[in-house]
Amino acid sequence: MKRLDRLILRSFIGPLVLTFTLSVLVLLMQFVWKYVDDLVGKGLEFSVIAELLMYASATFVPMALPIAVLFASIMTMGNFGEKYELVAMKAGGVSVSRVMMPMAIVALMLTGMAFYFGNNVMPTAMLKYRMTLYDITRKKPAVNIRPGEYYKELEGYVIRIGGKSRDGRTLEDIVIYDHRKGMSEINVIVAKSGFMQTSPDNHYLQFTLNDGYSYNELTSGEDYSRRPLTSIGFSEQTLNFDISSFAYNKSVEENFKGSYQMMNINQLDTTIVKLEESLEQRMGQLKDELTASLHAWRQCSDSSAVKSAAKPVAVDSLLLSLPDRSRSQARVYARNAAVSARQDSKVYAEIFDSDIEYINRHYIEWHRKFTLAVACLLLFLIGAPFGSIVRKGGLGLPLVASVGFFVLYYVVGMISEKAVRESAMGPEGMWISSLVMLPIGIVLTLQATTDSSFFDGSAWRKLFAKLFHKKK
Repeated sequence: MKRLDRLILRSFIGPLVLTFTLSVLVLLMQFVWKYVDDLVGKGLEFSVIAELLMYASATFVPMALPIAVLFASIMTMGNFGEKYELVAMKAGGVSVSRVMMPMAIVALMLTGMAFYFGNNVMPTAMLKYRMTLYDITRKKPAVNIRPGEYYKELEGYVIRIGGKSRDGRTLEDIVIYDHRKGMSEINVIVAKSGFMQTSPDNHYLQFTLNDGYSYNELTSGEDYSRRPLTSIGFSEQTLNFDISSFAYNKSVEENFKGSYQMMNINQLDTTIVKLEESLEQRMGQLKDELTASLHAWRQCSDSSAVKSAAKPVAVDSLLLSLPDRSRSQARVYARNAAVSARQDSKVYAEIFDSDIEYINRHYIEWHRKFTLAVACLLLFLIGAPFGSIVRKGGLGLPLVASVGFFVLYYVVGMISEKAVRESAMGPEGMWISSLVMLPIGIVLTLQATTDSSFFDGSAWRKLFAKLFHKKK
């Protein structure tokens, strides 16, 4: 490897790693902000949160990698142009395409790595991520009963305490409302003091109440007239509350497998074939049901001529051949059959739309594995020549330009993905964003390699200055 190649690679890999890390962190912060309510206040261990963040970060890699390639290429070539290193290379007989060659090889390698990651690592990471997130969101908040507040997290109970000691277990002025039997029977327990602790297996919350009363009030039922209100005093009473749902329990992976986001290309191909065959069977079933329903009214008549008809005949001639009474019955039956067939058609249409959308989501995921990988190479073809043209390094212009190009790519991709999902276009529509960015990359590359002044601001200023001077 030549010294020039090592210089270019050192200048390119540094911003690439930095931008990739920052992109993943930004996407991770967005994820944390979205699910912060499900993470805070549940007493989760640090290892569980770290595991969730690790799997979530892995799912952001396919999107963060193209951003990193785009920003690093613009920044590298912009620094070369701003420090006149690119001019020195050209003076030494090194063309712009030769300068871009080492970075292009790295971008091509990243394209292959992105495809491998999206096809082999991403499904497993998505499975772990969805399973861990489901387990965390299913876990209830940790038991934290505060003085002066009504605690309602225990199913069927509402607890209020007047005070709590520093150890967090000794309670004062305790009121417990038992609503498990609804409004027909109201149970209230009042105690002056108590002690709260969890069982050794952490499945129960134990309350030891001292010096209190238990009130039972009936509002309806057979015993309402005999004992509408019962009061029992106690010196000590123990209550157990089931808190097994408050524990963090891991789900079984088999319950989460089968989603299109957790499949590789081969699995998606197999699943798509099965779904399309199932859809064709349902369509054939609907056709048979509608045909049988629309022609069944012919059997309601007592006319032997109608029943013996070997093939369908015109409705008007068929009705005229019936007696008056049978004709009326046939019309009512035909009307009911038509209404029933129309309702069945609407139901089946909704089912078919849902099935087709589900199949389209598999096609979208299949093409996404390729489009996100190819985006690394396409955005490099835009970033490197753009940086050599503008000749501005640092973080300002490269960052703004990177955001602009990626937003264009992302917005076009989202629009085309929605169109594919709604069957407005075929699965090939997932490549529209790539087809939009490809001409831009080709034009910028041609402008950079031919030293065109089309994007040079100073050249345009000189041109306008000459025109203004001549006019003046």
